[in-house]
Amino acid sequence: MNTNTKRFIALSTVAAFAAFGASSAFASQVGTGTVTGSGGLTTAINWNDVIPGSASGTINGIIVKAKVRPILNMAISADTIDLGYLNPTSYTSGSVTMEVGTNASAGASVTAKSLNGGMLSASGDIINDLTADGIAESYKWTTTLSGASDSVAAGFTQTANLSSEINSTVTAYTLYTTNKPSKTSVGIDDFTFTASAKVAEDTPATSYSDKVIVTVAANF
Repeated sequence: MNTNTKRFIALSTVAAFAAFGASSAFASQVGTGTVTGSGGLTTAINWNDVIPGSASGTINGIIVKAKVRPILNMAISADTIDLGYLNPTSYTSGSVTMEVGTNASAGASVTAKSLNGGMLSASGDIINDLTADGIAESYKWTTTLSGASDSVAAGFTQTANLSSEINSTVTAYTLYTTNKPSKTSVGIDDFTFTASAKVAEDTPATSYSDKVIVTVAANF
């Protein structure tokens, strides 16, 4: 091999290494990262073009999912409020307590309707503040908070401030509301529901009753 040929080979080798060194400044894709079921999510895995060297790629595509089942509970301390004998000079009252628990983000509400629109007798006489039967008496529902808050949610509020004469079978009276989730406590003590009645001196002597239809609701 003559001198010129050796010189040419040497120069070619130097040029090749120079070219390799120049290309090593740019990363080369050596693979791909994919996520099954992602609908085509593909990420390049790149090598830094040197040995020893490294290759890496980042896949931003694993989603961790879960659900929390809705909870809505209501408990009432008794199924009967017995007012006993009513009189015309003062109200006779009786109460039950109620408990509500929910994990609904906007809380819950409790409403009630009167089946009879008053306390009704078998013969059709009714105790309420209307005079359809010729006699105006009084039949009231009231609610008050009766226990400590069962919620640790920031900004939690609960309201129980009903005070109304009951004379409708259509109206849904609001007994209790909350604005955040709250636990169902062991004690039935979120609020107290009280029924009160006062009669007139000429209210017919017989037995009267009403049925309170209570509904609890929450939006999840």
